Amino acid sequence: MKTPLPRQPSTDDYAHGRRDGLRLALAILATEEAKWEALLGESRSGRTNAIRQVRHKTLQVAQSRIHTALNRLSPNADVALDPEIAAALELAGL
Repeated sequence: MKTPLPRQPSTDDYAHGRRDGLRLALAILATEEAKWEALLGESRSGRTNAIRQVRHKTLQVAQSRIHTALNRLSPNADVALDPEIAAALELAGL
C-alpha cells in the first residue's frame, strides 16, 4: 500500500503565507523602532546616543524594504488593499 504524498501548497497559499510573514515582520520592526525612538537622546553618553540613532535608522530602513517587498507581492492595484495589511502598515507608520 502506497503512502500518499504530502499536499503541495498552491501558489496562492504560498503567496498569502509570504505576505503574512512580511506583515509580522513589519509589526515586530514597528515595536522595536518605538523602543529605540523612546531611548533617543536619553543617555549622557554621546557614543550611546549615536549607536541608538543608528539602530533606529536601521529599523526604519528595514521597514521601508519590507514595505517595498510587500507591495511587490500584493495583488494588482485594481484590487483593494487587504484590511489586515492596511492596519499593519498604518501601525508601522508607512
